[in-house]
Amino acid sequence: MDEHRAAPRRRLLKAGRISFGGGTIDCTVRNLSETGAALEVSSPVGIPEHFTLVIEPDHIHVPCRVVWRKETRIGVHFET
Repeated sequence: MDEHRAAPRRRLLKAGRISFGGGTIDCTVRNLSETGAALEVSSPVGIPEHFTLVIEPDHIHVPCRVVWRKETRIGVHFET
C-alpha cells in the first residue's frame, strides 16, 4: 500500500484528551506522526475544528486542526 502522508505514522493505543474552551473530551490516539494523529472518539459531534491534544504520560500538549471526521475517528494536523 502506498503511503501518502507527509510523515510516517506509528500505530499505537494511548489515552489522550481533546481540550478546548475549558472543556475536555477523552480520546484514544490510534496513530501518531510528526505532523498529525488519528484519534478515536465516542462521537465527533461537538468537537471543534481547533483544539489542543493532550497526552499526559508523554508530556504532549499540541494545538491541532481537524482535517477529517468519520463515525468514531477524527484525523488532525498539528499546528506547531
